[in-house]
This record gives sequence, structure tokens and C-alpha cells, in this order.
Amino acid sequence: AKDAKDVTTEASVPEGGGPMEGINTVVQETSDLTGASTTVVVAILLLIIVTAVGIAVLCLRRWWNKRRRKDKKGFKGAVDLTGIQPDGEELVDNMEENETAGEEQKEEQKLGRLQFKLDYDFNSNNLATTVIQAEELPALDMSGTSDPYVKVYLLPDKKKKFETKVHRKSLNPVFNETFNFKVPYAEITTKTLVFAVFDFDRFGKHDQIGEVKIPMNSIDLAQTIEEWRDLTSADNDKEVLGDICFTLRYVPTAGKLTVVILEAKNLKKMDVGGLSDPYVKIVLMMNGKRLKKKKTSIKKCTLNPYYNESFSFEVPFEQIQKVQLVVTVTDYDRIGTSDPIGKVVLGCNATGTELRHWMDMLASPRRPIAQWHSLKDPEEGKEDK
Repeated sequence: AKDAKDVTTEASVPEGGGPMEGINTVVQETSDLTGASTTVVVAILLLIIVTAVGIAVLCLRRWWNKRRRKDKKGFKGAVDLTGIQPDGEELVDNMEENETAGEEQKEEQKLGRLQFKLDYDFNSNNLATTVIQAEELPALDMSGTSDPYVKVYLLPDKKKKFETKVHRKSLNPVFNETFNFKVPYAEITTKTLVFAVFDFDRFGKHDQIGEVKIPMNSIDLAQTIEEWRDLTSADNDKEVLGDICFTLRYVPTAGKLTVVILEAKNLKKMDVGGLSDPYVKIVLMMNGKRLKKKKTSIKKCTLNPYYNESFSFEVPFEQIQKVQLVVTVTDYDRIGTSDPIGKVVLGCNATGTELRHWMDMLASPRRPIAQWHSLKDPEEGKEDK
């Protein structure tokens, strides 16, 4: 019976203790499992939180950097804009100031000065005018110099003009050339003496540098006058007739003078429509008599005709010093009379650039010498038609 009781007891009690101990064991195991799960969950949550915070920090940092760059860019742009605006206003002000200063400077621009001497002889009614020198002339050539010469004449008639020699590449030329005007004392006080300084240009229009005007009633003719005067801007009221370019060639052995009319430009408008129908007439004269006359073709409705037409004249060597060549640009009129626009007179008795062109031709036989000439009033020293 005791053995049976022991068996019954053993059968009813689990191994390892009583029922409470089993329950505790289960609870303990469950608690251990729950603790492990909680730790994992907490770890996962912490990982998620850390990751989220890291992402948030990264996003925040990127957003902050982006904003800083944007703000920096905007700030930089604002600085440029605010900087530009005053500069722009100042630039306008400066431009206006510079324009004003430029105009004032232009008005006060130094054109150089001229020294001259005047001596009037009451017995012979002769006014001796001497161009002594000029200095501090402006440079009009690309080389930084000028080729100055001086024209001397009396207003208002301008019938007689004298010119000095050209001084190459000089801004301080010394001339020392004297020219004589025969004018009665009763008339001399009504005249104005003009010294006009020009820059010589073989292939273009001669530019006037400046001038000195002396009303003869403002000086004491009883004394010899020698003084310096500043050059002033030339009056531009003179009518522009245009320019013509041609070549001269002389062959002494053959006694042949060849003239090639090349072109003309900026001719005076003669027709109602504001144009002209120009042609060129070349007249060879000697002792006031016409020896030969030739003409170019007529160019319709133009102020800048191009010809390139050649003409030859028989001029023996012994006569070349006596002849005169008159080149006249004329506006053709089919119905009425053709009107001369302007002319150029060349020969040994010519003056200025015309004489220079003629002498260059004689000094270079067989070689064509080209030069531009400004047309002059066709009424001056009218030649026979």
C-alpha cells in the first residue's frame, strides 16, 4: 500500500516540483521570450528613429545648404543690381559731362598759330604779305603729322590767290614766302586778308586746318606789322562744287600729252531732281587761244560719275611750257544750255595743287601722275568755249 501511495503521488506530481513551479517556469519562459521580443522591437524602433532622424537631418541640411546658395545668389544679384543702377546713372551723367566737355574742348581746340608780316607801300600801292611760319598744327594724317601749306588771298573778290610750298610731315613748318597784292589805298581798307592753312592730300580733298582773317581797316598800314595769331576754324559757307581725279602723262620725245579722266565725286546738284548729267571737257590752250577740245561721255543722273576715258594731245616739247590745260565738269542739258559745274586749270602759269600736279608730270616723263583736284568756280578766269 505504501508503494502504491508513492506511485500515485509520483504520478500526480510533475517532475521538478509542484504545479506552481511549472507555472512559474512557463511564465518565466514567456517572460524571457517577451523580453527578447521587446528588446528586438526597441532596437528596431531605435534604428528606425535614428534612421528617420538621420534622414531628417540630411534633408534639413540639404535644404539649408540650398537656401544658403539661393540666398547667396540672390544677395549677389542684389549687389550687382544695386551697384549697376548708380553706375548707370553716373554713366549717363558722365556721358553728358563728357559730351559737354567734348563740345567745350572742340570749341577750344587748338589749331595752332601762324606768324606773318605785312608791309604796305603807299607809293606803289603794293601790299607785301609774308608767311613766316606756323607751329603746333594738329596732326591730320594717319602717320601723326600733316603736310601743311598756306593760301593767301583778299576778300571779298578772291580773284588772286597765292599758295606756299607744301611742307611734308611737319607740324611746325617754316615758309618765309612773300606774296604781293597791287591794291590802291582807297580800296585796301575795304578788304580782308585771309591766311588759310591746309593739309595737302594727293589722293583726296585737302582739309583746311584753320585760318587767320585780318580786316585791313583794323591795322595801321603806315607801319610794318609782324605778329603771331591763333588759327580759328574756317567758315564753311563756301559752296562745294565737287572733286575730280585724273592722270597726266607727257612723253617729251613723242611730244604727246595724255589725260585720263578717272572719276568725279560730290558734284554740285544742278537738276531739279537733285542730280546732274555730268561730262568733262578738256581744252588745250596757248596764249589765250584754244588749240584743241575733247569731251568725255555723259553720265546720266549721278553726282559721282566714273569715266576712265583717255585723251591725247600733240604738244611739242618746246611748247609744253607755254600751254594751258583747262578741265571743266559740265552738266548736260538736252534742251537748254549746258551749265559748267566747276573747273581745274593746269600749266606752268597755274598755282597751288594744279601747278604742283603739272610740275610732277614734267619731272616724271612717260609716267602717269594721278591726283584729286577740288573744282573751282567756272567763272574765274573764264576760258574760251
